[in-house]
Amino acid sequence: MSRDLKKLMENIGYTFRDVRLLEQALTHSSYVNERRDRGDCYERLEFLGDSVLGFITAQYLYEKERESEGELTKLRAAVVCEKALCSYSQSLEIGSYMRLGRGEQQSGGHKRPSILADMYEAVLAAIYLDGGMQPAEAFVLRFIIPEIENQRRRHFKDYKTALQEIVQQNPGERLEYVLVGESGPDHNKTFSAQVHLNSNVIGAGRGHSKKEAEQQAAREALKLMGYE
Repeated sequence: MSRDLKKLMENIGYTFRDVRLLEQALTHSSYVNERRDRGDCYERLEFLGDSVLGFITAQYLYEKERESEGELTKLRAAVVCEKALCSYSQSLEIGSYMRLGRGEQQSGGHKRPSILADMYEAVLAAIYLDGGMQPAEAFVLRFIIPEIENQRRRHFKDYKTALQEIVQQNPGERLEYVLVGESGPDHNKTFSAQVHLNSNVIGAGRGHSKKEAEQQAAREALKLMGYE
């Protein structure tokens, strides 16, 4: 390639043993079609990357989130949609390293959201084929964990306040939140909390902060009481 890929690999956070995989992930079909010595474009890698991305995301949500299947499906869709994947690619500056045909280049293909999203998945597949699941997982979680938090902020509902307002309707009732555990490394801790009503556990929750764990415990309590 005419461009030095070292900077891109620094952005990605992974050094390829077989740089040809990364080159393929960055090669659009329009580039291949314009040349007699035809190699492979990113499309087969994108096909594989889509499945790897789905698995890693689903496993993370299953292990870390205490949501229903329907809520987990919505959250997964939000963090791996075209808009989200495009933003991940933009942060890596993948558009600057694409190999596009002349027509695609002139029409702004390096900025097209669909291509940027597909190439993120292709790069993921290249990492997976070159280094296995561990670096692929690190690459995915680097983006989806912050995006999960972004989604929660956008759709935030104060379950603790809602629960408090309901409980206050009965004088003498007392709510208390109790931290019952924490696990994981310092940069990605998971906290577990319970909410007690007059010393009785009425909800439990987990989250990446104590506040989030308490919010999820309050949400479970509201569900138990028929308000959620």
